Amino acid sequence: MTDQKNKPYLFAFALVTSLFFLWGFVHNLDPILIPHLKRSFTLTTTQSTLIDSAVFIAYFVMALPAGFIMKKFGYKIGIISGLLLFAIGSFMFLPAADYQSYNYFLIALFIIACGLTILETAANPYAAVLGDPKTSTQRLNFAQSFNGLAAALAPVIGARIILTKGHTDEELSVMTDAARKLALASEAASVKMPYMILGIVLVVVAVLFAITHLPKLNTDPAHTPSKNIFHAFKHKHLTWAVIAQFFYIGAQVSVFSLFILYAEKSASLPQVTAADYLGACGIAFLIGRFLGTFFMRFILPEKLLALYAAINTLLCLIAIFATGMITVYAVIGICFFMSIMFPTIFSLGIKDLKGDTEYGSSLIIMSIVGGAILPRFFGNISDWTGNIQHGYIIPLICFVVILFFGWTGHKVVSTDK
Repeated sequence: MTDQKNKPYLFAFALVTSLFFLWGFVHNLDPILIPHLKRSFTLTTTQSTLIDSAVFIAYFVMALPAGFIMKKFGYKIGIISGLLLFAIGSFMFLPAADYQSYNYFLIALFIIACGLTILETAANPYAAVLGDPKTSTQRLNFAQSFNGLAAALAPVIGARIILTKGHTDEELSVMTDAARKLALASEAASVKMPYMILGIVLVVVAVLFAITHLPKLNTDPAHTPSKNIFHAFKHKHLTWAVIAQFFYIGAQVSVFSLFILYAEKSASLPQVTAADYLGACGIAFLIGRFLGTFFMRFILPEKLLALYAAINTLLCLIAIFATGMITVYAVIGICFFMSIMFPTIFSLGIKDLKGDTEYGSSLIIMSIVGGAILPRFFGNISDWTGNIQHGYIIPLICFVVILFFGWTGHKVVSTDK
């Protein structure tokens, strides 16, 4: 990834890689927001998953406009516009906390996710093609490793800033209903500082991108840009990548976002301790990314993907049927083996798309809407059965689909003549 051929791209690659950390950090604050706002607004598990729904519906809504921005104005403008939307949504957490409105929080998260959609639509293919095509999957996995670093840091930092604020259960129990409702709602204010700082950082990064020269990517003139999105569907492996990514994101969001609630039930852990173990999930995710990138020097990415999906299918069974700390360790294992899935599915999906690359990238980003839909099923199963562990049937199904993609669905077959 750092050979002579790639040296002209190193600074641009480093700058783009910073984006993976930024969106990884905000995504991994969501598992902190879920138990925090669930408590503050007295929500059910299903209602609390609206946080994920607000975020991941944005990916479906904004993916095609993001692809249009890339084709019309280029990667640099796309990245800057994504960062600014990201910042606006972060700053909206301040009035959301002041008005003590759950709906306002959901709107702010939706705007943040609109910015993330543009960033991911730009940064994933840019990182993949910014260098030697032979190492594109390794390069994207390396960049995504910083997403894993954010997954390790965000829960630990966020829990100590957000979850440690407010009243104890004993204090709340002696309050009147009206006073308790007001006290719980006021706890939402603890999110103001971290999101204000995040917004400021994003504005600074946007300015840095604006004053920095990003190299234009070399394109083969024979690769005529696609005129419409339907042409991209002629690539069968892209279609399967869209399906696999839908299920992968659904699994990832279910595992990470509901981990604290899960660990409270399956292993009787207090929230802050559970958040620390969520940080361990992030560390496992990070280590998995780096090791996965290394393993791909010796094992084909699609084979490693299929192997990891098979292992996670078995670990989901432990998460469903076991009790005690083994369930927590099983989920940490799931996080390790999930680590390579997003970038590997993405890079295999856009392989050999030529002029359809921008639209193909948009379609795969659209499939992130799985994070809005599947955790709702996870929450429904948890509420219906009264046991959140039963919700792990959803990630289990997801990993079976990913196993199929790694086994055969990734093969490049186009209907073009």
